[in-house]
Amino acid sequence: MGPSDTSAHRQARWIRRFLYTYWLVIALHFLAQLGAFWWLAYPMGPKEFYCEVLLYPTLLMSAVVGITQLVDYAAPKYSFVLLFVAGTIIAMLIIHLNMDIRIIGALMLLPIMASAIFFRLDLTLFTSALQAAAFFILYRWDYRFKMYLNDFDLIAIPLFLLVGTLVAAIIIINGRELASDLEATLIAKQDLMIENAVIRKLSTTDALTGLYNHISFHEFYEKALEYGSQGAPFHLALLDIDNFKRINDKYGHRTGDLVLARVAHIIKEYISPADIAARYGGEEFAILLFEKSFEEAYELIDGIRRQLSETFHEEMENRAVTVSVGLQSYDEGATKEKLFEEVDNLLYTAKHSGKNTTLTPLSRQNIV
Repeated sequence: MGPSDTSAHRQARWIRRFLYTYWLVIALHFLAQLGAFWWLAYPMGPKEFYCEVLLYPTLLMSAVVGITQLVDYAAPKYSFVLLFVAGTIIAMLIIHLNMDIRIIGALMLLPIMASAIFFRLDLTLFTSALQAAAFFILYRWDYRFKMYLNDFDLIAIPLFLLVGTLVAAIIIINGRELASDLEATLIAKQDLMIENAVIRKLSTTDALTGLYNHISFHEFYEKALEYGSQGAPFHLALLDIDNFKRINDKYGHRTGDLVLARVAHIIKEYISPADIAARYGGEEFAILLFEKSFEEAYELIDGIRRQLSETFHEEMENRAVTVSVGLQSYDEGATKEKLFEEVDNLLYTAKHSGKNTTLTPLSRQNIV
């Protein structure tokens, strides 16, 4: 759901809330009039009261709200107009029935203030015009309304409507500014989060290969040692591209970069999401393997070696590159330096015993 859909859904929800409030107002007015007739001295007989004060106005107000609800369901684009027309009619009827209550005229302010909820200045001006028209209609054709008004009321009530409109307009303008400032703040915060994420990614990964960089590898390596000391074994592998300097010298550094990127791509294809692969430096890669037996780790690493030896590079006259690999499992009590040095020695031996091989402590014993 996009921002416009969310806004439309929120406005529709508020329209329904207003309509429910109208029903509540009608019910409360009904009960208040009935209670006043039963327990207070009411200046009319039962038949006149029940027909002219209770039944007829209640049915009329209910019909207005019911029609508004039907329109809201069938043609929502007219909901705003009918919502405040209905509110104005309800206010007029209540004022007509209770004009002896001096403050009752203040009901005309309520639709104006309520319209400010939607932050639409045109809607507030429309509602204000409705209240002005309602005041004129009551004054022109309702003799009881005119009877209870004095000269001051003729000035005060229109003035109150004008002030109410100005207050609602100020609320709308300030609300829009606050919403705009909030939106700008949220956008800035999102941009900052994205920027931080990009910086974090750039600071932890190698730009050429997309693998973790040297610094990130050591952070993961230290964590792996902590897990290993708690009984969670892992395996460390070091891979080095054979004769990489010769590749750069013969085919150029651009080709060398392409080879590094392809080697990294194949490594990423083989390892699982739980494993960590990094470009350790130059043409050397380091891999931490978790949740595997040594046999599974060896098969994975040697699979990478075999795949690379069978991958041909057009930039190198369709020749393949090979890698030499050292692989060893973590042993309880091994330090960071000791394990890395032992795997590095395996890699060194692999490179000086024919290259294109995966060497482990057991296979090195066989060579010796």
